[in-house]
Amino acid sequence: MNNLASPEQITATWIVIILYMVAILFFVIRGALRIKSMSDYAVGNISFSPIAVGLALAASMTSAATFIINPGFIALYGMSGVLSFGIVMPLAIFASLIFLTKGFRKYGANVKALTMAQWMGKMYNSKAYALFFAFVSLLLITFIVLICVGLTQVLSNGLNADPVLVLACVILFVFGYMMFGGANSLVYTNSIQAVLMFVVAIILLSSGTSYFEDGISGFMTQLSTIGPNFAEWTDPDSLFFRDFFEIIFCQTVIGIAIVCQPHIITKSLLLKNEKDVNRYLIVGILVLIVFFQVVFVGLFARLYFPDLTVNGSSIPMDSIVSTYVVSRFPVYIGILVILGLISAGLSTLEGLIQSLSSSLTADLFNPLFGKAIYKVGKRDKQEILVNKLMIAFLAIVSFVLSYQQLLSPNLSVGIFAQNGVYAYFSAAFVPVLFGMFLKDVQLKAVFSASVTALVVHFGVYYGRFLPYMQETVNNPGIASTIAILTSLVVGLSVHYFTRQKSQNV
Repeated sequence: MNNLASPEQITATWIVIILYMVAILFFVIRGALRIKSMSDYAVGNISFSPIAVGLALAASMTSAATFIINPGFIALYGMSGVLSFGIVMPLAIFASLIFLTKGFRKYGANVKALTMAQWMGKMYNSKAYALFFAFVSLLLITFIVLICVGLTQVLSNGLNADPVLVLACVILFVFGYMMFGGANSLVYTNSIQAVLMFVVAIILLSSGTSYFEDGISGFMTQLSTIGPNFAEWTDPDSLFFRDFFEIIFCQTVIGIAIVCQPHIITKSLLLKNEKDVNRYLIVGILVLIVFFQVVFVGLFARLYFPDLTVNGSSIPMDSIVSTYVVSRFPVYIGILVILGLISAGLSTLEGLIQSLSSSLTADLFNPLFGKAIYKVGKRDKQEILVNKLMIAFLAIVSFVLSYQQLLSPNLSVGIFAQNGVYAYFSAAFVPVLFGMFLKDVQLKAVFSASVTALVVHFGVYYGRFLPYMQETVNNPGIASTIAILTSLVVGLSVHYFTRQKSQNV
């Protein structure tokens, strides 16, 4: 597995990475000069075009998971994974984006909510609920870990470097510059990253054209030689794509709810005018259509490495794409692709660090310690300092967990990340939905729904309550689907019961 890159590749990769780092630092410094308060860091003080914000949305939604980790699932399980990750989930996400974005932006802009937890607290007039969601948002660290591991795999393969050393450098650099840039630099860097990712997505997708010389039927014939279910829409022997319940029903529910993540749904708050929302959504969705198809690269990688080995060593699932890139492409095309994969990881990682640190500062630290710590006239500077300390805390935790996932993943870091992220948006879905589409919703309805979602998600996953959950590695999507549907029933029941009770009084 090691030392796949040639000396020429290593030198070229170093040059490009250094230039990329310089470009990022330029935009970070430019954005940091405009930051005077936490509001500036969280949502910015610059008027962004809807095209730039739409590109930022596409970049932050499609991370290392889409470009690096998910194609690994497809390399293992074939067309059933493509149907799940490349068709069903994107369609559900697009519908949810259109459905939820306008309502969230309208309320978020009116109440000046800077974070998801603040939106929750102000929507339901409860500081305690905002505090609760600040704690729940810590689950998103699992997604940060996924991206750190994905970036480490790409860079360590491209540089023939020790993964642990690469991980430490990635975390020091990214978390370091995110202490200063915030939303002002984020939109600029995400927009550039989205353009680069778009180019690289086209390169990756075109890398498999040789497999279509005999048309689609010829391509499917090649896939069928990998295994009996590899070219089928379901794979009963897989861990995640056994039937249409997992592939279609569960992924539809997940795709709808996945939008309820702070680095995704709060992007609309960067728009200064309501009229810009439609253009923002059109740009974002058109670019996302291309990005989500990168999972097809998993099929190409499997045809390139039929037995998933290289130089006599088996390829770990999380390294399949990076190994394919280093082995498949000429030096300078390979360098460009590596740069695009790095952009895919950084675009979401930056958004997660920015949104999570903002929430920990504004919704966790400030309510608990703000009055005792902050001094009159110095609050803005002190609050920015606290935010930097929160980023440092996230960096330390992320390194420890990423190190563990590098050494001993449970099949893939993707499972670890899904378990945390899916639990988060399972808890967030009902309050977001009710806040935008129901009237006079009481706190007890959404709080009971959120708690139910967390209990059911982790209960089903770790309690192995369903026949689907009896494997050595289980699908977090099933646990999340059951959690979302159960919490929806609980939330609606409590809402209508309390409303009827109040009307009778």
